[in-house]
Amino acid sequence: MKLKFAKGNLLKSVNIVMKAVPSKTTMPILECILIDASSSIIKFTSNDMELGIETIVDGTIEERGIIALDAKIFSEIVKRLPDGYVTIETNENLETIITCGKARFDIPGRSGEEFSYLPMIEKTDGIEISQFTLKDVIRQTIFSIAANENNKIMTGELFEIKDNCLKVISLDGHRISIRKIELTHSYENKKVIVPGKTLNEISKILSGEMDDKVNIFFTNNHILFEFDQTKVVSRLIDGEYFRVDQMLSNDYETKIKINKREFLDCIDRATLLVKEGDKRPVIINIENESLKLHMDSAMGSMNEEIGIEKEGKDLMIGFNPKFLIDALRVIDDEIISIYLVNPKAPCFIKNEEEDYIYLILPVNFNSVR
Repeated sequence: MKLKFAKGNLLKSVNIVMKAVPSKTTMPILECILIDASSSIIKFTSNDMELGIETIVDGTIEERGIIALDAKIFSEIVKRLPDGYVTIETNENLETIITCGKARFDIPGRSGEEFSYLPMIEKTDGIEISQFTLKDVIRQTIFSIAANENNKIMTGELFEIKDNCLKVISLDGHRISIRKIELTHSYENKKVIVPGKTLNEISKILSGEMDDKVNIFFTNNHILFEFDQTKVVSRLIDGEYFRVDQMLSNDYETKIKINKREFLDCIDRATLLVKEGDKRPVIINIENESLKLHMDSAMGSMNEEIGIEKEGKDLMIGFNPKFLIDALRVIDDEIISIYLVNPKAPCFIKNEEEDYIYLILPVNFNSVR
């Protein structure tokens, strides 16, 4: 096999497939990137058996062939090569020579026949959305998946398709994030749970351009994202997702409208007094046309007041400041509406169309004042 690439194209493709190379595995072949130039195109593939990525690479095939190279070594070599054209050449003993300018590396390869190829996905059941939209939806929901795997379902996001609407939901037991996207066509109803790891990695690869499309296809066990000459295949999470609709309510005793940037900056300032790991609530006191924010910790106290529009009752309530910050950071509206019931009921941050809904559980603050 003998291939030639512009370094920039090679590095871009290596960086894409590195996202599905496992850090630990009992199958050494999975620590490799498969370079397949056995046909008229060059494909790089990686696969950790949960997530697999295949991308077509711009390059010249001088001799066809297939080889698996240690992903970490190969990636580091490509990063450090000088700018210019890179030649990758293998012989019958699977020895691989990588040259660029005056730099030359000789590394061992493995037979491509040992590599675990990606599962075949029938492209019959799918939707199309813009890369910008998918990247944005992931950004606006991914922060509220569960960090640990005690409840596997919470480590993923629900993708629910109903007619011409895609609803994406994540939760971790303390908060819920929901985004609704209107699709250009109506599709068959479907619910799947996509691993958060998959969505995190996809969001790093997507261009984020409105005109660039991504096609998403579903099977019973897998999801396929196809865009920019790249395929990302992931196993789905088995199980029944939580009945989130039962946790949502339109009832409220207090509704406020507040400048999002002003509120976010205020909470951010309050967290200066909280050491990492110290679970101190931010206390919010809604009175008349003002919101008073109070933070008390071993490092000191902070008070600030913000003007608001209020409907309903006065209210004092406490929150984990991180949960408020996470939600506020991903909302693009200048003025936001917050709906509250009482100090023990969740608050809802949402717009009138309910394109986004963020539910946040309050915390008891009486014992820490």
